[in-house]
Amino acid sequence: MKLVFLLLFAPLLLVGQPKPTAENIARHVNYLASDRMKGRGTGSRENDKAARYVIKQFKKLGLSPMGTDGYRQPFTAKIRRVVVADSVRPASNVIGFLNNDAPYTIVIGAHFDHLGTGNQGSSKDPKPQGQIHNGADDNASGVAGLLELARYFAKNSQKEPYNFLFIAFGAEELGLVGSRHFVNNPTLPLGKINFMLNMDMIGRYNPERGVGVGGYGTSDAWPNIFKGVQGEVKFFTDRAGSGGSDHGSFYAKQIPVLFFHTGGHDDYHMPTDDPEKVDTRAEAGILDIEIKLIENAMKLPKLNFTEVK
Repeated sequence: MKLVFLLLFAPLLLVGQPKPTAENIARHVNYLASDRMKGRGTGSRENDKAARYVIKQFKKLGLSPMGTDGYRQPFTAKIRRVVVADSVRPASNVIGFLNNDAPYTIVIGAHFDHLGTGNQGSSKDPKPQGQIHNGADDNASGVAGLLELARYFAKNSQKEPYNFLFIAFGAEELGLVGSRHFVNNPTLPLGKINFMLNMDMIGRYNPERGVGVGGYGTSDAWPNIFKGVQGEVKFFTDRAGSGGSDHGSFYAKQIPVLFFHTGGHDDYHMPTDDPEKVDTRAEAGILDIEIKLIENAMKLPKLNFTEVK
């Protein structure tokens, strides 16, 4: 009788599992990187629409608001690379908290802004103005990963020994403005943060290269945490904790970090970084590796920070 029950209801049981899926990743990437989002440039209506999308997902998952204005942490970002009329633009981080009544918190982050229609600088296209830069890999892929990890830990049946702070950073493309604003104006004491995991461009997996994981040298505990971890995708580690993405802001405050990145490509900062080029199945495999590492880390006390020479 038990076997019959399992055969009949196994599909329903699987539906309820919080494990990251390629289908969910595709849904988030297709929304955030569609042409109607016009590249999510900082200060644009579409950037605000992307923030509202993340807030909607956080609310669905039951995450508590941890910004300074609900889920939002507003700030001002300035465009320096090009001279445009609206160089000073309103922006915000979007912050959701999973409270497990634990003394320390793990931060998981990804930036949700991109280059808009080519007027804020950083485009690799020789004539970028007026062209939509969808930013599917950079960084709708990372936001999809953020939302899938939030779903996994919010819907997981067990109560973890650490809290989680999920942050969608604004204005990363203007110089890590959102993450720097957060660490200088934290909505949770920095001393309560165990480590920070950042995802920036995790959608273009190359099996010959593997996914790069930075920050391996930022705590003496990482080698033990990584021991025996493997999955459907391969990865390699790098010791550096600083770098051109939001984890660098946390490393500068002496917080251990991990940084996941599938590498550069010809569509980087080009109008051709489109949703159909994101390898959602491989991204699900990358998130599975991240979950294993996070779960290993949660078996240990708060990590020590080590500076990378």
